[in-house]
Amino acid sequence: MLNILACPIDKHYPLELFEFTSARIDEYNEKEEIIDMGLLYCINCTRFYPIIEQIPVMLPDELRDREKDLEFLQRWRGDIPTNILHNAMPWHL
Repeated sequence: MLNILACPIDKHYPLELFEFTSARIDEYNEKEEIIDMGLLYCINCTRFYPIIEQIPVMLPDELRDREKDLEFLQRWRGDIPTNILHNAMPWHL
């Protein structure tokens, strides 16, 4: 699915992927890696989009929950590059 996702703000493609937790599944004898928790990052507009329980949360700024996004950044701060933690849009740590 990552090969079709683009930033909803500026339509930049491809997005950078940071995996925090994932699992390998064997579906129909084809091994796949499913990302459970992670982050997508647009290098063009510097926005981040959390992946929570296998679902990329790619909402425009006005529909995002600031507190949930900050909790996500805080929880995974050891796995997120410093430039994203301190400079990403729409908010950062």
